[in-house]
Amino acid sequence: MSRSNTFDTLLVANRGEIACRVMRTARAMGLRTIAVYSDADANARHVREADEAIRLGPAAARESYLKVEAVVEAARRSGAGAIHPGYGFLSENGAFVEALDQAGIVFVGPPASAIAAMGDKSAAKARMANAGVPLVPGYHGDDQDDALLKAEADKIGYPVLLKASAGGGGKGMRVVESTEGFQAALDGCRRESQAAFGDQRMLIEKYLTQPRHVEVQVFCDSHGNGVYLFERDCSVQRRHQKVLEEAPAPGMSEALRREMGEAAVRAAREIGYVGAGTVEFLLDADGSFFFMEMNTRLQVEHPVTEMITGQDLVEWQLRVAMGERLPLAQDELTITGHSFEARLYAEDPEQDFLPATGTLTRFAMDLEGAGLDPARVRLDSGVETGDVVSMHYDPMLAKLIVHGNDRNQALATLNRALAALDVQGVVTNRAFLQRLATHPAFKACELDTRFIEKHEETLFAPRSYSTEEYAGAALVGLNQLARECETDSPWDRHDGFRVNAPHTIRIALCDPAHAQDDDDSEAVVVVEGTRERNDAAWHLTIGDQTLTARLDPLAGDAVAMTLDGHRRRLQARRDGNVVVMVDPRGETRLFWRRIDAIDHGHHEAESTLTAPMHGTVVALLVEAGARVEKGMPLMVMEAMKMEHTMSAPADGHVASFHFQAGDTVGQGDVLLEFAADE
Repeated sequence: MSRSNTFDTLLVANRGEIACRVMRTARAMGLRTIAVYSDADANARHVREADEAIRLGPAAARESYLKVEAVVEAARRSGAGAIHPGYGFLSENGAFVEALDQAGIVFVGPPASAIAAMGDKSAAKARMANAGVPLVPGYHGDDQDDALLKAEADKIGYPVLLKASAGGGGKGMRVVESTEGFQAALDGCRRESQAAFGDQRMLIEKYLTQPRHVEVQVFCDSHGNGVYLFERDCSVQRRHQKVLEEAPAPGMSEALRREMGEAAVRAAREIGYVGAGTVEFLLDADGSFFFMEMNTRLQVEHPVTEMITGQDLVEWQLRVAMGERLPLAQDELTITGHSFEARLYAEDPEQDFLPATGTLTRFAMDLEGAGLDPARVRLDSGVETGDVVSMHYDPMLAKLIVHGNDRNQALATLNRALAALDVQGVVTNRAFLQRLATHPAFKACELDTRFIEKHEETLFAPRSYSTEEYAGAALVGLNQLARECETDSPWDRHDGFRVNAPHTIRIALCDPAHAQDDDDSEAVVVVEGTRERNDAAWHLTIGDQTLTARLDPLAGDAVAMTLDGHRRRLQARRDGNVVVMVDPRGETRLFWRRIDAIDHGHHEAESTLTAPMHGTVVALLVEAGARVEKGMPLMVMEAMKMEHTMSAPADGHVASFHFQAGDTVGQGDVLLEFAADE
């Protein structure tokens, strides 16, 4: 049945980049925009950009963004005629949609019945089978007895995938490799699912060892029309969450594209869908595909579809919510070029992708300096310089989206754009994204959902450094030191100045991971020369090679480095004792220290077991005083809806715990007293 709704004010019931992105289109359509916020987001970017903003409650999502009555009341107070949920939070909450219906507020999304049909993954499988959509073998029943679930997993055959029936976004999801590990994985999935969705029900699927994750964007209106806007490949994932997405999917024949697209539209029509939705499939190497789930909302990765189709999917959503027909029919939709999206997270890939928090001291991208076309590069962000990254929400900061005439051109643009992205103050996965984008297997389209695991050795390989990298790091650190020590009197300088003697400084450089090691991994750079007020020219000796070098500042953190007449542009800075240099070839990080007369030596390594991030203690896995072996799990922490297990660093015993289950801890807090065996 068609519906006709008009509204001039839109409340966006979300935060971060998706709230900013939705409001951008809403404003372009002439709508008044209302933001909502928690106490942690009182000064967030989406609040600053909205026409009005209303407080929901405390920082915890369950007391603010997930609180249905607070969001509905905010819409009433602001006079909003419609609510866009973004993704996550209340976007797939049928009770929320029903509350809006009762309040006479338009929900920019599908009806509650469609959300319910797909929200329960077990029931959704049955509906899809009825629609003739192929399914992965598995168990989707209501009986959740532990022994039955284990028996079903044994019957399906390992490896199997445990998934939260009410979940999504990688929460409450684990691969189980054997019958012995099933119970521990089930317990962990249930904890995560309860924390994220308030529901512990699980389903089990056969885990395909080399599938690709290919999803189809569908759109339906209230007049019975439905189309698919082609597909996206989202195979590159960590912890079952997407990292790099692209459209169209590489290697798709027109016949397979049509077959998957039509299956996706059948899936949407089976449940009476209205609005934007995504039907996710697993695509096997032989071209067979299986329904995985349907996300009844706008996807994080929707911009790559916008890039190749030239359509604004949020505008489509708003127009369909107003009761209009779909803007285009299936035969009017075409694919132009290729697009990639890289998700920028506040996390540390070198520490098992632990979430990171802090203040963004710099967040910028110099498109002009990098020679990039603004029409080909898009940065959807929910943060700006000076914003605080909180422990309370998902760690995604922004999405970098690029477009090219073909896949190779788009990939080259992505790499240059990642190099131009300057983020400081918070650890991010920017360098890891660049390693992915330049990986030979990714460039060759050798894709599957275990891409990162399969290529872990090369993606996380120990770095080796060139003479040019050592020289550049020495220059960057020296330039920072000179700025810090700028003075009119030579007697007040601490940068190596000597009366009637050459200006000489000795610098030691090494991989930051080995900064505390007493080994021969350091490279020594002897810097000799003179520094005038507006010029810097040096002779750098590294081993038996001497280079003439200079460093010229450009805009922001960009510099021009010249070594023996070879000039190149890069982003460079010194972050404490670590020099960071970024260009399209990748990122270089080197620990920088002086080893001349004013050397202060290495810092002592911390010996205590501390919290790697802000979070909550979920469980203590051993008792105080217990004997443990190296690697044995000791306690479980949760941050940003993900669990992290703290393990014994060596054989020994736990003397005492400083926190109990339910306690909130800060990054760096000492969690427990551990005594290693001598």
